Amino acid sequence: MDQGPYKAIFFDLDGTLLPMDMEEFMGAYLAAITEFVGTHGLEQVVFSAGLYSGIKAMSGNEGGRTNADVFWDTFFDVVDEDRDTWISLFGDFYENEFNAIGKDVAADPHAVESVRLLQEKGYPLVLATMPMFPLRAVEWRLGWAGLEAADFQRITHFANSTSVKPHLAYFEENLTAAGLKPQEVLMVGNNTREDLACQELGMDVWLITDFLINSNDFDLDTVKHGSFEDFVAWVRDLPPCADAPVSFVAGLVEP
Repeated sequence: MDQGPYKAIFFDLDGTLLPMDMEEFMGAYLAAITEFVGTHGLEQVVFSAGLYSGIKAMSGNEGGRTNADVFWDTFFDVVDEDRDTWISLFGDFYENEFNAIGKDVAADPHAVESVRLLQEKGYPLVLATMPMFPLRAVEWRLGWAGLEAADFQRITHFANSTSVKPHLAYFEENLTAAGLKPQEVLMVGNNTREDLACQELGMDVWLITDFLINSNDFDLDTVKHGSFEDFVAWVRDLPPCADAPVSFVAGLVEP
């Protein structure tokens, strides 16, 4: 499929716009949330079983129900606690505790510059991050990256997404929300298995190698790739967006 002029840019977050090692982040996140639930009387072993069951269920979700519904239903099948009470408590964790995890994260100025340059050139931006977290957690992580939710026309999170990467349903859902064809979109990411799956639909890709995850031994030379500094240089030469969509599908765009 021929690649047409880009009408939108999709960005991954963790390891791409956000310069963070995912193993370190997940370790800090799991430690923080496990300690939090322990202080509220939930046994850590029970919580961990529910959490991992919910994550596994979301990983297999390919449409029909939001990831949030899939997660919570699976979680409370394992954790015999009051649903409303604990969903409220988790909301409190993401509002008041989660941000501390990123206290030592330094934003990548090249990532911020690339977003600003693309905005100046008129490209709509989609934050195509793995939608396994609530929106509030994504907003905090954007802040660590030196960005904010208002920089994006759509942000994927577990309450507005019905699939996850690398399922093609995830990318199809976002293309539909943007009102775009695959060949009109560039996907920028760091994970060869999760982010580059969109190539099967005909999307073009740019692989950021600063925090590269290449578990499937993908041949990098077959795609555009390089550091974020390299990407900024490439964006500088990118022509302005000549035919951006007027708006994304109403009701799916997040603030």
